[in-house]
Amino acid sequence: MSLKAVIFDLNGTVLSDEDEYGAAFRMVLAKLGKKVDKRFPHIRGIGVKENWPRLLAKYHIKTNMSLEELEQATQEAYLTMLSKIQIRKGFRRFISRLRQRDIKTALATSNSYFIVEKIFDELGLGKYFDVITTNDEIAFNKPSPEIFLTTADRLGLDPSYCTVIEDSEAGIEAAKSAGMRTIGIATDPENKKKLSGADFVVGNFDQVRLGFENLSSRI
Repeated sequence: MSLKAVIFDLNGTVLSDEDEYGAAFRMVLAKLGKKVDKRFPHIRGIGVKENWPRLLAKYHIKTNMSLEELEQATQEAYLTMLSKIQIRKGFRRFISRLRQRDIKTALATSNSYFIVEKIFDELGLGKYFDVITTNDEIAFNKPSPEIFLTTADRLGLDPSYCTVIEDSEAGIEAAKSAGMRTIGIATDPENKKKLSGADFVVGNFDQVRLGFENLSSRI
């Protein structure tokens, strides 16, 4: 089937901010008495709140803070670094190519709308998407396919007409379960291995055209 829409993940995909989220989790863990040197203490792509039960268990942390409070603390730490965050290389050029071919674009993020709004205000990203779906609007986060199925419905398209671009294993699994084709954005060798389930894996948006030669004759 021909390509009619591209659905983007936000953090680590459209944005080069994986290090900032890793730092945010480390900052909160440090406040809880656990110094963690690992670059990414969390599982990417599943959502901030969803990471905390695993982190509390892994590091044997006892706290009176609720999951919502831990999420809020992590997001606040992330927002302190917002001015350092950049849009990933080639994204704007890629979006321009999609627009020229009347291919719809959407955002499907495991983040909350509150954070998305802050990012949009800082980086002017809102104009690039026809549809935006956040985790506030779904019952189950990635790797559930719900967010992608909801986004396809809002686009008015069958999922088979959509391709998802993701940087996380959970995101690729969710998109596959939704019946969509997938492109992984690999930010490092370890991340590339985790994206092996994607139809194509690239290093940045300037390379995506190599995959699209097989996804649609229109690109």
